[in-house]
Amino acid sequence: MERHIELPLTDEIIRSLHAGDYVYLTGTVYTARDAAHKRMKEAIDRGESLPFDIRGSIIYYMGPSPARPGRPIGSAGPTTAGRMDKYTPELLDMGLKGMIGKGRRTAEVTDAIVRNCCIYFAAVGGAGALLSQRILSSEVIAYDDLGTEAIRKLKVKDFPVIVAIDCQGRCVYSS
Repeated sequence: MERHIELPLTDEIIRSLHAGDYVYLTGTVYTARDAAHKRMKEAIDRGESLPFDIRGSIIYYMGPSPARPGRPIGSAGPTTAGRMDKYTPELLDMGLKGMIGKGRRTAEVTDAIVRNCCIYFAAVGGAGALLSQRILSSEVIAYDDLGTEAIRKLKVKDFPVIVAIDCQGRCVYSS
């Protein structure tokens, strides 16, 4: 099935999606990779708030290359999601609704996806230049000192992803 979805995600939308569905996202997505996840975890442990409202949000595991003149962002391909797995269940329990990355997730992440009615989308690795054409704007909102791993707020239009793990725990990577 092919779907065009306006963000933010709702539980009703998430429940209607199934592993293998093609989805085009339009709205706000945040980026965060390893170093940003580590900083967010440290902030949580200190009782501090996160740099953006995690509730209902989507995190794209991506660190872009520099933008060419006239473009809001450079190549914007997905990072291997498994590198964030040690942080993900806690973020899902806090209200994160979706993630975009590539590759398999642990059983703990899948359990947290099911428990919290969330979703994991896969973007096509190696297609960063094409994916960047779906990003309308990019703004660093936290951890600027991390360079490409800073947290960014992206505005996307018809950003192509595949439902990799749906809210029932069904997974496109399972054989």
